[in-house]
Amino acid sequence: MNAPILIIKKLPAAGMAIFPFILLKSAGLKNDREIINHEKIHLRQQLELLVFPFYIVYLLNYLINLIKYKKHNLAYRNIVFEKEAYTYETDLDYLKNGNWYGWLKPK
Repeated sequence: MNAPILIIKKLPAAGMAIFPFILLKSAGLKNDREIINHEKIHLRQQLELLVFPFYIVYLLNYLINLIKYKKHNLAYRNIVFEKEAYTYETDLDYLKNGNWYGWLKPK
């Protein structure tokens, strides 16, 4: 999956996926295969939910987690989409091997 990469120096995170783009905080991150893979997993998740619903589910899952965990970092790390992306960001073949809707299968 090829995605246009945009450099946004004021990005609040190292990387972010907003379909169809990967946003990075610095140009040096273009060579970080794990961050790129993490963001590509998010792009596929967005496609799986036809893009816009992804953002609604993401936000709702975060808000529910925030009530549950009461801490931003725990709430963020337990978003179903983030769990999949963090779990498989080092598996550079993850997207090639299918694994559609992996966020529905907790590991």
